[in-house]
Amino acid sequence: MDDSTRRVFTGNLLAFSLGAAPSETPRTRVLPRDGFEPAYLRLERSGRLAERARELYRVFAECRLCPRRCSVNRLKGEKGICQATSRVKVYSHHAHFGEERPLVGRHGSGTIFFSHCNLLCEYCQNWQINHRGDGFYESDERLARRMLDLQSAGCHNINLVTPTHCLPNIVQAVRIAAGRGLRLPLVYNCGGYEPLEIVRLLDGIVDIYMPDFKYTDGRMAALYSSGAQDYPEVASAAIEEMHRQVGELAVDEQGIALRGLIIRHLVLPHDIAGTGKFVKWVAEKLSRNTYVNIMAQYRPEHRARKYPELSRRTTSEEWNQAIAWARQAGLTRLDRL
Repeated sequence: MDDSTRRVFTGNLLAFSLGAAPSETPRTRVLPRDGFEPAYLRLERSGRLAERARELYRVFAECRLCPRRCSVNRLKGEKGICQATSRVKVYSHHAHFGEERPLVGRHGSGTIFFSHCNLLCEYCQNWQINHRGDGFYESDERLARRMLDLQSAGCHNINLVTPTHCLPNIVQAVRIAAGRGLRLPLVYNCGGYEPLEIVRLLDGIVDIYMPDFKYTDGRMAALYSSGAQDYPEVASAAIEEMHRQVGELAVDEQGIALRGLIIRHLVLPHDIAGTGKFVKWVAEKLSRNTYVNIMAQYRPEHRARKYPELSRRTTSEEWNQAIAWARQAGLTRLDRL
């Protein structure tokens, strides 16, 4: 099988695994694994990764790492809405097999769950970690060792879960780990509520962006995510910049993700998330070939039962309608976790 035939064959396999019909086979970029190098290694060799780490650490003194712009001095232990200081706090790290298939492969996605969050949703599925802040403080050095542990375990990537508020620690840890042999793609697994200027600082560091797009209506974001009324505008701008940096999802010869954008969208009861508007935005502003995960696993967690409209699971009819809207918008690379 020559290289061109192998690329077509791999793309067809992915199309069927993602539920696309043969007539709507998505275009899939296939990159040779042997020639792949994580973006951060090039920045480290040039000295620019060290510059980015220093610049991000300076932000801690008047924190604006997220759109809340609390402006507290986290270097002095002051806390804003996320309740984090300048010390990184980690809940767990392990090979995760419940992520999107291009991330999981055979050996799992190397996830690191960071404690605290900048969105604080009322229905948070991980409220013990994000709201209560369960986890353990550790040094950037220790965080680097965790990354190397995941690589030694055979994981396909380093999956940074809820990283927004601890970016300075993460970038410094990547520098340390890269000097000791880290060669895995970095996955930036976030809630989508990211300031544009900070996302721009990640250009050349992150290989795979995996943001949520939670709401298309700011009133819903304000009500259910601690007053984040500007969420739709902020997430739109941030994700467009992510797409500019890394493009559509690219995989290796085995279908394992190496670079690109994955967007997650959780279907909420009563179309609170605005799914129809979301899929149209993806098709018009990004690409119909964007890898989108339409998620059906909502359940009423944390304080969700305070709200009658959120006090039940999503129905099969609601999820099927979400998929129909995605198809009508022309999206073809749909995951269905």
